[in-house]
Amino acid sequence: MAHEFRAKGWQQYVMNWYDPHRALEPLAHEIAVIDRALEAMVAIGVLPHKAYSHEQMLAHRQAVRERFDIPWTAISPRMQRLLYAINAITQPAALVAVGIFCGNTFVSNAGAAIGPGTCYSARHVVGIEIRPKEADRARRNVITLSAPAHSKATENGYLTDKGTLVEVLGTDGLPWLRDYAGTIDLLYLDADGPRGVGKSIYLTLLQAAEHALHPGSLVLAHNSVNDARGLADYLAYVRDPSRFRASINMFVDDQGLEVSKR
Repeated sequence: MAHEFRAKGWQQYVMNWYDPHRALEPLAHEIAVIDRALEAMVAIGVLPHKAYSHEQMLAHRQAVRERFDIPWTAISPRMQRLLYAINAITQPAALVAVGIFCGNTFVSNAGAAIGPGTCYSARHVVGIEIRPKEADRARRNVITLSAPAHSKATENGYLTDKGTLVEVLGTDGLPWLRDYAGTIDLLYLDADGPRGVGKSIYLTLLQAAEHALHPGSLVLAHNSVNDARGLADYLAYVRDPSRFRASINMFVDDQGLEVSKR
């Protein structure tokens, strides 16, 4: 079933993609907006509660600001907080993010399980980027969040001292999802298909991953507002109550996030 949350004045909340760390509003207002967004998800059963640590969220944000190489990003401060909070609240043991570019979109999700914003122990967090050079950049960025004395390097990332396997893969997410043998607790989609396909690839990716989803799994789709037309088939699919328990479109900025619960 489809639902919406619209933050007041969301149309005017527009970031400069090349200046991702600039504050666009007072911090207290940002927190209040995301609290209301979380309340909307609790009300329809997508989230169990809305509690997360603001201090750990800010520690995560500061580390990304200081350590990440971000040529540009459409992840606004509100979206960063929303993604972090959803992951901090639901604590997915297995997180998969597809289409992560330089790693900022990936770590906005995974930051609740790795780095200074850690609030729980995951089993496996995976970021997938089809462009090898950007996958390499993303991997370098994500590795900066690890403490060398408390982690073990692996081929595609590292293993934390708490046993979380962190990987950034330079590969096509579609065959990877089809072949994935485990379960996925949270799937984040932000990929672009080839010319003429664009964001409509989300539905293909979701269907490739469905065998790994379980009742309670979350699927997050970025660009649900600015590219709603390209995502029409995807949105219809996740809003079908025979497929997903609930789905809500989060108008927190001009990009948006569709949050769907299996």
